[in-house]
Amino acid sequence: MKKVAFYTLGCKLNYSETSTIGRIFQERGFEKVEFTDTPDIYVINTCSVTDNADKKCRKIVKEALKHSPDAFITIVGCYAQLKPKEISEIPGVDAVLGAAEKFQLVDILATFEKKDKAQVYASPISEANTFHNSYSFGDRTRTFLKVQDGCDYSCTFCTIPLARGNSRSDSIANVVRSAHEIAESGVKEIVLTGVNTGDFGIQDGTRVESFYELVKELDKVEGIERFRISSIEPNLLKDEIIEYVATSQRFMPHFHVPLQSGSNKILKLMRRRYQRELYADRVAKIKALMPHCCIGVDVIVGFPGETEEDFLETYNFINGLDVSYLHVFPYSERENTLAPDMAGKVSIKERNRRADMLRILSEKKKRNFYEQNIGREFTVLFEDDVKDGQMEGWTENYVRVVAKYDPVLVNETKHVRLTNLDANGLMEAEETFQEVLKH
Repeated sequence: MKKVAFYTLGCKLNYSETSTIGRIFQERGFEKVEFTDTPDIYVINTCSVTDNADKKCRKIVKEALKHSPDAFITIVGCYAQLKPKEISEIPGVDAVLGAAEKFQLVDILATFEKKDKAQVYASPISEANTFHNSYSFGDRTRTFLKVQDGCDYSCTFCTIPLARGNSRSDSIANVVRSAHEIAESGVKEIVLTGVNTGDFGIQDGTRVESFYELVKELDKVEGIERFRISSIEPNLLKDEIIEYVATSQRFMPHFHVPLQSGSNKILKLMRRRYQRELYADRVAKIKALMPHCCIGVDVIVGFPGETEEDFLETYNFINGLDVSYLHVFPYSERENTLAPDMAGKVSIKERNRRADMLRILSEKKKRNFYEQNIGREFTVLFEDDVKDGQMEGWTENYVRVVAKYDPVLVNETKHVRLTNLDANGLMEAEETFQEVLKH
């Protein structure tokens, strides 16, 4: 029995796919082991969102060879689709598989015998037109369930359509079936993932269902206590979705909504499908119905053409929004996108300065959001990560709670009252048996 280990770079979607590929190996008789357990095979699932994908990939390959010098090393994922030849030249790499091939890698590679040169199996991205059902299992308390893949948008900074192909989705029936399977395994929270999750419903190039319909059907799945929507574009976050989540007992009051810029000028250069006014409207709608809802925001700084005035417009816009935290990305040039050829390049130093400013703002926003919830009652789903004798969990509205480790609490929901913030900015709580307030 050959041993196989996995390493995942990037997003929740990648985690769901790595876990599914792992189950394919196990069904074929391979033993899944930890990265350091001298495996015979490594599968490294890569990301391409930032410009350091090559650096990270090389580092993981180097570390793998330290643990198992004779291992067969396979690279899959977005970076593998975009730069297969480049990856094949990394010392130690034995095989590179593109987007259309990664779920067939056990069949394609068969014996996993090393060759004189790395094997490359990467079809044109147009051939990545099939949806592969995927969800993570056994890796975390929560499960990441993939419902959509690919993207039909053409943002000028993004390579994802080149790495994953056109937008396509599972059917509602199949997603619900997966949710029931996950529920039977004892998992209590599912995070819905996709490249452009709100674009759910396209099959064979035709829209046949909608994300709103999917939400309504998943809300009926018994055994799953919580659903979260990982990320959804503001133009696809319709009123009906917000209104439904506000009354749902299973969909959590937590949205992650990419903004990217608070300047309409920059949004236009990025080819985003909304302007800042729509974004502000979405935040206002959410908060009107769910005052204690958590709202996360993605922001890119230093995009070509972004002047200091444009950046300050973004900073002030976000500062005035009732949002809870930010994911901040300094702009990085990606090959085969339009942005690198645009005028007004911003220096790396300036990009990092702007990013630091927004990260400080994010900490202020997060602390303010946490403080607003002190004294309120929620349920916390505790996870199995233990650090320094403590465990952590999340409330419905994504407040991170710390508690003394108790094995009985793992994957259990407890009614608590939030009491105060500790020195690390985590929420402390006391158990309560009173009826929990949903929002």
